[in-house]
Order: sequence, then C-alpha cells, then structure tokens
Amino acid sequence: ACAGAPYEDFAFWLGDWDVYQPATGQLAGHNSITREENGCLLIERWQGATGTTGQSINYVDPGTGKWRQVWVSPVVTIDYEGGLDEGGAMVLAGTIAYRATGLVAGFRGTWTDNGDGSVTQLFEQYDTDRDAWQVWFTGLYLPEGAPAPAGASE
Repeated sequence: ACAGAPYEDFAFWLGDWDVYQPATGQLAGHNSITREENGCLLIERWQGATGTTGQSINYVDPGTGKWRQVWVSPVVTIDYEGGLDEGGAMVLAGTIAYRATGLVAGFRGTWTDNGDGSVTQLFEQYDTDRDAWQVWFTGLYLPEGAPAPAGASE
C-alpha cells in the first residue's frame, strides 16, 4: 500500500473545500480531493463558481519518486511534477496547454498548508514575452462550511 512518505506529503490538501480569491474574498469555487486506490492516488474534482469544471489525478511516480499531477478541463491541460520544498509546501512544475490556441507555456503550482486548517494554492504561468512568471490564480482553501473570510462574497 502507499503509506508514509512521500505518499503522505500531499495529505494536507485532502478534503472538501470552499475556495476563495484572497485579494477579493470572492468565492472561486468548490474542490473535493479524495484518496483512492489504497492511498496511491488523489483525485481532485473542481466546480468553479461560474460553472467551470476540471479534474486531476495526483500520484507519486514510482520511477522518479516525485509527485505528479495531470489536470484536465475543457479549457486547459496541465502536466507537472515535484515535491515538498524546504518549508513543507508542495511545489509542482511543468507545462500548461490551452485547447483553443494550442499555446504551451511553463507552469507551476504551490500548495501551502497554512497551519490553521486552510491551504493556499498559487498558480503561475511563465510569460516568454516578459521573461517572468505571472500569477495565474491564487486560492484560499477553507474546509467546506467553514466561515467565509472577512469581506467574502458568494
């Protein structure tokens, strides 16, 4: 079975979540992350507040020992891998591919356990024109049903 490190490294993300945009307090959507296949697989099911959807599979690649996530939605596919950084955040890096345009760009995600039952998710896309990483999305994950952050709107 898939137990212990590194299989437990992403356990802080498990659960049913209400996700808010920290800058505005606006509800971004709901996310459910479950552990399946005897702990070897995390399944993510996203439902955005505006009707967007997406799913990911997350697993430790036995060949590399790294976490890998493959995200699929009607708009983009993201494929990246990584692991815990020195501060305990999960950091994955790879690519994002847009279905409509065919654009493929560098992409990275960082999930930080805030220590209070919440998780911050930061997505960044590499902008080749600016030669810099740009914030793509930031989400504050709160356990489903928990009080919304101050100033939040549904």
